[in-house]
Amino acid sequence: MNEFTLPDGLTDVVLVLVFSLLIGLSQRRLNLNNNTTLFGTDRTFTLIGLFGYLLYHFKPDDFSLFAGGGLVLALLLGLNYYMKMAKEGEFGMTAIITALITYCMGPLVCLTPSWFYVSVVVVILLLSEMKSTFVELAQKMNNDEFITLAKFLLIAFIILPMLPDERIIPDVSLTPYRIWLATVIVSAISYISYLLRQYVFHGSGVLVSGIIGGLYSSTATITILSRKSKSAPVDKLPDYLTAMYMAIGMMFLRLMIIIAIFNWTVFTHLLLPMTFMMLFSCGVGLYTYLRNKPTKRLSFEKDDDQQVQEARENPLEFKVALIFAFLFVLFS
Repeated sequence: MNEFTLPDGLTDVVLVLVFSLLIGLSQRRLNLNNNTTLFGTDRTFTLIGLFGYLLYHFKPDDFSLFAGGGLVLALLLGLNYYMKMAKEGEFGMTAIITALITYCMGPLVCLTPSWFYVSVVVVILLLSEMKSTFVELAQKMNNDEFITLAKFLLIAFIILPMLPDERIIPDVSLTPYRIWLATVIVSAISYISYLLRQYVFHGSGVLVSGIIGGLYSSTATITILSRKSKSAPVDKLPDYLTAMYMAIGMMFLRLMIIIAIFNWTVFTHLLLPMTFMMLFSCGVGLYTYLRNKPTKRLSFEKDDDQQVQEARENPLEFKVALIFAFLFVLFS
């Protein structure tokens, strides 16, 4: 009895058709309520994917047919884009780039591992559906966000790899790479906490702000909360006190993360006492919160607060990171 086997290439062509159809359906859904002229959606994208697969399949060795078909498709898409600009004043090229990627779906499925071409399809679908999300994110960002991101990328992915990982002093395990790594890690923790506080928990209550702010900068968080508590109603003071204790607890958590990265042996020795201090601080804060009647959670973000503005302007805490690096060298 012969075993049933699929014909060669059937799986590839089915995957190309399915992925191309999914991309086309996402394009149709995005343009259901638009009156703009489209060069095609689900059927067109499916045929584009099939067209690319056939041209690659007929001559897979030198890609000559595939390249020629790509040039023809690019010419047609360029004419469509020109007419779209001339008649409707639309300058978006997302659909055109998506169509060109769909044309390459055949070689992707045939030549690359499954995780790669599936990742390409996932990225296309996500980017197509997240247009409004990106618009909202851009509206929330201030003028210096990309400058801050560029600074972090500079210190973490340009300066750090360039430093030698060789000992400065023979008997001390210090290298320029490890010293700068200490700076990068502290800045990274501060930056990630800043992003969470700014974009994920923006406008959150005092309690959440104390937790996230403690990871970012416990000193700045407690200073801000203490100043704001002076003008707060008496029944709201337990909220601020709880947030301060939570910020202290998060400070111990941040220290444990840093210690674990640099010296696992020291981390194992300090794990119990520092965990106790973290739980004790958070426990006192939680007891204070539960003992008093929970009040309406207040907003932590106010643009007229000078110290909040200062904390926003220093998301990398680079001076603090340099001080930590200096102390790291000193104690080593």
